[in-house]
Amino acid sequence: MKATAAGLLVLAAGVFVLCRVFTDGKGGWGYLQTAAEASMVGGLADWFAVTALFRHPLGLPIPHTAIIARKKDQIGSALAGFVSEHFLTEAIVSERVRLARVPQRMGEWLADPDHARRVASELAGAVGGMASVLRDDELRTAVAAFADKRLRDLDAAPLLARLIDAVCDTGQHQALLTTLLRGTMHFLDDNRAVFRERLAQESPEWVPEWVDDRVFARGFTAVQSFLADLVLQPEHELRRTYDAKLRDLAARLRDDSEQQARLDQAKLQMLDNPRVREWLSSLWIGAKSLIVNGAADPDSDLRRWLQALTVRASEVLCDDAGVRAKVDEALQRMTGHVVTHYADDMAAVISTTVERWDTAETSRRLELQVGRDLQFIRINGTVVGALAGVIIYAISQLF
Repeated sequence: MKATAAGLLVLAAGVFVLCRVFTDGKGGWGYLQTAAEASMVGGLADWFAVTALFRHPLGLPIPHTAIIARKKDQIGSALAGFVSEHFLTEAIVSERVRLARVPQRMGEWLADPDHARRVASELAGAVGGMASVLRDDELRTAVAAFADKRLRDLDAAPLLARLIDAVCDTGQHQALLTTLLRGTMHFLDDNRAVFRERLAQESPEWVPEWVDDRVFARGFTAVQSFLADLVLQPEHELRRTYDAKLRDLAARLRDDSEQQARLDQAKLQMLDNPRVREWLSSLWIGAKSLIVNGAADPDSDLRRWLQALTVRASEVLCDDAGVRAKVDEALQRMTGHVVTHYADDMAAVISTTVERWDTAETSRRLELQVGRDLQFIRINGTVVGALAGVIIYAISQLF
């Protein structure tokens, strides 16, 4: 466009010279000569105005030229203030956040399985990266201290009572007892010869071996039969006694202050045990290993958990208008708080960036951005100048 603007100016100059040299300047030639002359004036004036924005016209240090080069920093500061005052306001930003319908669009976007996998992958990478760069010594101490304090502050008796009640209510205590009984039966069977040998060692020498065999066989069979009855009879008296004892223990843990004190004392002694303290110190290392390895493995439980969490978040955002409203309100409050307290700091990015720009580079960048429109100003000035010249000349001919 710069060549076009310059070409029109040269054309106007050429027409003026031709009319001036080869015509008498009367009649239609007068109109043409005047149009060319005014066109030159308009084109030159706009060329000067456009050029003066970025540099000194013809290299001459004319006052009030090279405006952008001279006032680069002031322009940057003024632009930053304008953006801060008219764009980075709580009302405007909050309104834009509300109109953006971020929760709804986020839920719809996360509903795509590919997007959910991508988000889970990014989250896993972020968590794994964060865990990798954290200092192990400080984290190990902090995690151990946190776990130790929480365990010391924990009221163990009521918690244990609730756990026992839950186990008894679901029958898991009986299942555990059955497992222990079956294990005991297998253990006895596997070590039958050992027990028989032990009986032989303890039996008096004058007792015949066949008597020991019969005594052992009957005793062993009785024990196995008794254990089998316990396994096969859910309503066995000993099972009921076992259930009653556990429920009584839970009641005493809830109501007996002496029992509670003994349990708390045992808990504190356990926490003071060097092996327990060593285990607490190893919690972070174990957790870090799980996090880092899980983040790197595409099929890890961590990634699957994050993806499931993402899918669940999508479902909630899409289906629950109340949750969307709360998320939207939180986003508006958050962005409003940010722009209220940090608008000037954000806008300062503009002024500080402009200040760092080289003066010549700044002029070049701005000219590249708006240069095409500025060349149209030159073209318009050339054309409008010609029209104005014709009109003025026509009026002068009338009077």
